[in-house]
Amino acid sequence: MQKNELVSRYEQAAAILPSRLRKAALAVSDGEKAAAEELRLRAGRPLTVLLPGGEAALDAEVEPEELETLCDIATEFSRYAAAETIREGFLPVRGGFRVGLCGTAVMKDGINTNLKNLSSAVIRIARERRGVAEGIAPKLFQNGGFLSTLILSPPGGGKTTLLRDLVRCLSEGGPEHPPQRISLIDERGEVAVVCRGAPQMDVGPRTDVLDACPKSLGVPIVLRAMNPQIIAVDEITVREDLAAMSLATGCGVGLLATIHAADVPELLRKPLYRQLLEQQVFRLAVRILRNGDGRVYALEELPC
Repeated sequence: MQKNELVSRYEQAAAILPSRLRKAALAVSDGEKAAAEELRLRAGRPLTVLLPGGEAALDAEVEPEELETLCDIATEFSRYAAAETIREGFLPVRGGFRVGLCGTAVMKDGINTNLKNLSSAVIRIARERRGVAEGIAPKLFQNGGFLSTLILSPPGGGKTTLLRDLVRCLSEGGPEHPPQRISLIDERGEVAVVCRGAPQMDVGPRTDVLDACPKSLGVPIVLRAMNPQIIAVDEITVREDLAAMSLATGCGVGLLATIHAADVPELLRKPLYRQLLEQQVFRLAVRILRNGDGRVYALEELPC
């Protein structure tokens, strides 16, 4: 994205804020707007903007009522329609944004049914970086077939951004690889950012999105219902995810997934991920590395 596009995305995110906080958010410099990753609200504390160097406090203290107003704006004053995601602690917002929420959980029979007395919120400023995956996508095929691939980086390294653009590239196809039918299981609503049934991010013309569904439940659903060539998921974290990945592999479906890890040796040090490698579910890894100019992507084969 160009700087003016980054500034525009920030200003669109600020438009979700109540008017008093919006004014404070829009008062920062264009350079800060372009670099901002999140806007954070905590009741009784200053509104902050998350920059690469950390959180910067703005000249506006958040009142509890403004957290409720934020939810009304984010849901277009239809909070009932968003009840399913509110109880999961987030709201997808038109335009490709996502609001995370904290407050008091309303429990019934051991299940959280709602959030009340909101205490914190974070507006994630999701920015599409179209084209970042175009050099990687053709290298994920061998003899015309897709090789199941992991995307690796520490937290905040850009895994979701790369995953989103890889899904788009694979779904569209290109001169060196055919288009693929992709089922994207977007458990946390951060990849496609579905709002009222429509993805707010470009995930390609042949991508079917299963939103807000755990991967362990979602993989069997799309295997039965959607006949995918590739299943894409964000953040493998628990043993149930591994079982779902193994199920897809046994059905001959390719996998594209992200994991919090800097490199393959770190994967091997973690029992859960070591098991994933031992089962040879994935064939390739894309490591995300930072340099002075931004991020670079290193492709390597996983050990057999």
